[in-house]
Amino acid sequence: MTTRDIVLKAENITKQVTSPEGPLTIVRDVSLEIVAGESVAIVGPSGAGKSTLLALLAGLDTPTSGRVWLAGQDLTALDEDGRARLRAERVGFVFQAFHLVPALTALENVSLPLELAGRADARRLATATLDRVGLSARTGHYPRQLSGGEQQRVALARAFVTRPAVLFADEPTGNLDATNGTRVCDLLFELNRDLHTTIVLVTHDHALAGRCTRALHMDDGRIV
Repeated sequence: MTTRDIVLKAENITKQVTSPEGPLTIVRDVSLEIVAGESVAIVGPSGAGKSTLLALLAGLDTPTSGRVWLAGQDLTALDEDGRARLRAERVGFVFQAFHLVPALTALENVSLPLELAGRADARRLATATLDRVGLSARTGHYPRQLSGGEQQRVALARAFVTRPAVLFADEPTGNLDATNGTRVCDLLFELNRDLHTTIVLVTHDHALAGRCTRALHMDDGRIV
């Protein structure tokens, strides 16, 4: 493995927060390296620190100590604007709650990150990506007019439309029934394979974790 291949690296990251009982350590001294094109599941019991670790790796939160590199940049050396810019350019997100904009159609939701980046071909690329996830007949529908599975596929299309270096997913099948969950999983790994996007996901779904290149097991804030 060369340094060039590493798209995500954490070095001794710890996250502490204050609580009524005193300081609480949610992530403890975690180090890891993830290579371009990998799919990595973060698994473990509730309260193990999985979602907090994901947020630290994605630059949505900052560690109390330690450093994180994403796509060759030291996230911990950037201010909030710098982290937001890097996320916009290199990162996609899919969450358990779909986080679609209710007042925008499926096409407008998927176009949004491209339009924010000033891309003139936003609508064309968004249309092609919705077609890819099987929603070409739903481009003019609003989130409330779509099923849960369709909404998650819109969220996937929005995450992948910018061709991110890394896609972070937090319980992407958590709100879906088994059939829709499987369909979203299939799409996730198809896009991972075809676009060479690295996937880092938090899941309680053993079938989803089993399809990843490897799984990182967390317990009490540590990778065990």
